Amino acid sequence: EVQLVESGGGLVPPGGSLTLSCAASGFTVNSYAMTWVRQAPGKEFEWIAAINSIDDKITYLDSVKGRFTISRDNTKNTLYLQMNSLKLGDTAVYYCAKDVEESYGGRLTTLNGWGRGTQVTVSS
Repeated sequence: EVQLVESGGGLVPPGGSLTLSCAASGFTVNSYAMTWVRQAPGKEFEWIAAINSIDDKITYLDSVKGRFTISRDNTKNTLYLQMNSLKLGDTAVYYCAKDVEESYGGRLTTLNGWGRGTQVTVSS
């Protein structure tokens, strides 16, 4: 059974940093493309970062590029999201999700395994 459990969320002031973790079980994170997706209050799900398993290619949403870093530790079977220079607009529930493929194709519909999410609140 595929399971994804996020942790590391919390309350942080603007400009602060957080590192999210996503512990996976039932599969290995280096076998599929892995992503981070967020949902802000009253808004739709928004993809923010992906790492492919087939070529380790990493892609980001433009608004987080240079501030967020996605990575994985194959020995711990865990996905990470390092978030720096956080802004008020980054407030959301953050989810990790696995793709059905080895390469993320830009569609949320190919994500076939999701965690329950972790809340990130950026506030002064």
